[in-house]
Amino acid sequence: MMIPRRLTQTIIDRLEQFPAVAVLGPRQVGKTTLAQKIAEKHKSLYLDLENRSDLQKLENAQSYLATHEDKLVILDEVQRVPELFQTLRGLIDQGIRKGRKSGRFLLLGSASMDLLKQSGESLAGRIAYEELFPLDILEIKARENEELWLRGGFPKSFLSTSDKASAIWRENFIRTYLERDIPQLGPRIPTETLRRLWTMLAHNQGQLLNAAQLAKSLSVDCKTIARYLDLMVDLLLVRRLTPLHANVRKRLVKSPKVFVRDSGLLHALLAIENLDGLNGHPIVGSSWEGFVVENLLSVLPWSVKSSFYRTFTGAEIDLVLELSGGERWAIEIKRGLVPKPEKGFYHACEDLQPTRAFVVYCGDERYPIAENIEAINLRELASLLAAI
Repeated sequence: MMIPRRLTQTIIDRLEQFPAVAVLGPRQVGKTTLAQKIAEKHKSLYLDLENRSDLQKLENAQSYLATHEDKLVILDEVQRVPELFQTLRGLIDQGIRKGRKSGRFLLLGSASMDLLKQSGESLAGRIAYEELFPLDILEIKARENEELWLRGGFPKSFLSTSDKASAIWRENFIRTYLERDIPQLGPRIPTETLRRLWTMLAHNQGQLLNAAQLAKSLSVDCKTIARYLDLMVDLLLVRRLTPLHANVRKRLVKSPKVFVRDSGLLHALLAIENLDGLNGHPIVGSSWEGFVVENLLSVLPWSVKSSFYRTFTGAEIDLVLELSGGERWAIEIKRGLVPKPEKGFYHACEDLQPTRAFVVYCGDERYPIAENIEAINLRELASLLAAI
């Protein structure tokens, strides 16, 4: 079974506008499947840069790719060959002079936009970047919401025949990342240490980053924690949600909140295999918050800035979105059927004066709670944001 991805049409549109398009996302998120779907409508060439025979074809990349200038060339795991970007620039510029201004290269990468841009700086103005997230709530049926929360959005995990099979897939996914993928990226990082860090982050889902505490627990220094965390962020496995820096004349929290991005991986790290186990676990509220945050951010354009707001006196907003036109949306996240925000949310709204404010909860109705504050479910709010 293949679930249609919302990003497909966006990628097609970008290919009609730019010579190169980069689709970024963690391994197994569905980048190759999406690219192959797009390739069905184009004369194309697919190269997997982790495949030795495909890599050998690019030993003289300039000559080889020039013979395929009439095709959409798909380069998978492109971050493995950063020196290729300079060659692509030359080929793109040659093509532009010949009148081929778009649809030359579709690049697939398992690293963050920032990391890939370091390699692809020479393609500035010639490339568009898009991130393929795991499956989100708008790509599944409404009755599958809790299944998506439990299993996460990696297609093979979500589409598993049972919760047990899904848990086994996710455990093997984690092991493969730690034992095979991460060691290929550079200096040797102890697998067990990184596994412990990842698990600690899971236990502290959605909490403020305390690098000193993590360093003490792992018997390393804070610089090492920062380096390991940077790696997890670059691999799109962990999210650092930064605090909002607003001129409100109040003492604001400056540390980021840290989330394991996919809820299924979070639950695998905590050995949670089913909904009963999840609902009875102390992490349930934080898991739901991370799930809501990822789903909402997955439907937003790059231009929207996301953060959270917290003061030392207890005013807090779980998610603040800075939209185009100066709009600011405040979002509080509650797990349960009673969307009752805390006093800190009201105080934070007084500080920031958001254009709109919402409390995301698990019910179906949408209704006003107070002036300019609405109760809403996740699917409906995601639909609102996707329409921006």
